[in-house]
Amino acid sequence: MLKIEGLHTYYGYIHALKGIDIEVGNGEIVSLIGSNGAGKTTTLGSIAGLVPSSQGRITFEGKDITNVPPHKLVQMGISLSPEGREVFPALTVEENLRLGAYTKKDKDRTDASFERVYDLFPRLKERVAQLAGTLSGGEQQMLAIGRALMCEPKLLLLDEPSLGLAPTLVAQIFALIEDINRQGTTILLIEQNANMALSVASRAYVLETGSIAMSGPAKELAVDPRVKEAYLGAH
Repeated sequence: MLKIEGLHTYYGYIHALKGIDIEVGNGEIVSLIGSNGAGKTTTLGSIAGLVPSSQGRITFEGKDITNVPPHKLVQMGISLSPEGREVFPALTVEENLRLGAYTKKDKDRTDASFERVYDLFPRLKERVAQLAGTLSGGEQQMLAIGRALMCEPKLLLLDEPSLGLAPTLVAQIFALIEDINRQGTTILLIEQNANMALSVASRAYVLETGSIAMSGPAKELAVDPRVKEAYLGAH
């Protein structure tokens, strides 16, 4: 579904991505793990059209999408739930979700998306008229993911969904990620919590200072001594 080949991205003079290769197959959850500053968010930004790439190629369903504008990527079926949630604090839960469906012209399809999101996140249905800025961190994360689902994406990009959440909420969010995948949405997951990321993914990549250091089945990486020592807290 998604293929990244030899991707180079710069922030000014900083060489953030150094020729990375990543593939995401239809129906998979693929995790990208690594420490702070490894280039994980830059990778998602490059896919989503938010960060221009200087070299390499990104293809989605066989089409070259390198440096395609973000709004066109949403229309093609790629949606991003960004790091830090980025909900609109002065808008209600419903208004935030409706913004996620801006590409839809069909009211019935929009209504069906609302229904799907409220089924996945009953808490949001309870708070439909509440301002997003007054929600808890966990509820804001649910809202960010829900908003990204409103356009019925084929590929969902999740950037640090567990960031700043209590352990019980982290488990809840990851269970919901698996539910979303079971419903047919392919997921590329960027996550610092390597244990959780590897537990839900079929395959994973380890990113170190802008390069892919390791890749393979998530279960194999979870028991690899190098990954355990660097990312899973084992010594």
